Amino acid sequence: MSNVLENYLWSTGQLSTEEVNFSLQFFKPIRLKKGDFFIREDESCRYIGFIVCGGVKAYALDKDGKENVTCFKFENEFVTSFQEFVQQKKSIRSIRAIEDSIIYRINFPDYQQLLTHVTAWNEVIKSVMELEYSQKESYMINYNNRSALDKYSYILTNEPILVKRVATQDLASYLGITQRSLTRAKGQIHRPNIL
Repeated sequence: MSNVLENYLWSTGQLSTEEVNFSLQFFKPIRLKKGDFFIREDESCRYIGFIVCGGVKAYALDKDGKENVTCFKFENEFVTSFQEFVQQKKSIRSIRAIEDSIIYRINFPDYQQLLTHVTAWNEVIKSVMELEYSQKESYMINYNNRSALDKYSYILTNEPILVKRVATQDLASYLGITQRSLTRAKGQIHRPNIL
């Protein structure tokens, strides 16, 4: 499984053979069962993870205890609450497995050591952060102020992995609509044309 992380590090084009090998020693695998937490809201954000297999959702609880899902991450993606990790603060959201998952994680002291000894990691992290920003921008543009049908149509075309791998209630939360609205939108799109 560490080959997946190794292949990803190679694919960045930023790290030499020695730097990839040096980097791998800091990442330790953990297995999460569906429903297990990688990070809990209001607890110290101590790790960055790289998903080798499986998927997670990130969410915050509202005042009524309802989950507001903000993103999903799957294989070959880094996951953490970046701002809180870098500042070593309590996380403002939870990250929880939506499938059985294997994640290679690195703790903050090892992350600091890695950045000190392998300066090219700054470019790797910069790329990760740029992708994260781009995903958030896309989310804001494509899911705000649109109908449930438009949101679901966009998901089908641009993020079909979510339809295949995410529970209806989580997908509805992510889209900012009710489960009922999502079910209705699915029905409108998938209903056979009857003459």
